[in-house]
Amino acid sequence: MRWSVLLAVAVLAGCSVIQQPAAMLPRWTTAWREAVTANDQKRLHDWRKTFVGALTAARKSGHSAEIAAQGALLEPDSALGPPPIPNGSYRCRTIKVGAKIEGMRDYAAGPAVICLIRADRSLQSFVTTSGSQRIVGLIFPGDAMRQVLLGSLVLGDESQAMQYGQDQARDVAGFVERIGPRRWRIVMPQPHFESQLDVMELVPAS
Repeated sequence: MRWSVLLAVAVLAGCSVIQQPAAMLPRWTTAWREAVTANDQKRLHDWRKTFVGALTAARKSGHSAEIAAQGALLEPDSALGPPPIPNGSYRCRTIKVGAKIEGMRDYAAGPAVICLIRADRSLQSFVTTSGSQRIVGLIFPGDAMRQVLLGSLVLGDESQAMQYGQDQARDVAGFVERIGPRRWRIVMPQPHFESQLDVMELVPAS
């Protein structure tokens, strides 16, 4: 059965409403392994190797102090398990670790933006409301330690997200993990742009 869902997200005052496509997945499922692409399955499978390799590259280029200052956020094995991330508004900031190609930075911390997590059928929707690279996706149940985010990237002034799996370069895959009281992260190994690893910190906006 084809899944149809319309996400209409009201962004902060002064910003426009972002409408997402009515079919983020080609087929409705609550099992991430049934939805994930082969490429993303491999990225997720190799997440720890990617995490360690990206940290090694960043430390070699002189970013040890910045990494240490992030504490659990940039420690590969800091996931604490339940509870899963609640619905709500979050301040989200992304740290890019390990340059994907020579000449790019091995460590770059972006500004905080607002992300929204909402109930969507028996899953959760995830939307980054601002920035030049915005993630739109679904959060699935994972294992005892983490959930799984599958989605796509919205670039620049685009107002809609592609269907997941439509364009491999836009696909987003990551693990959602609790790393402290009211603190979560999304670990995204081998994103298709800029870095070896993206780690997004999420803390409640209120």
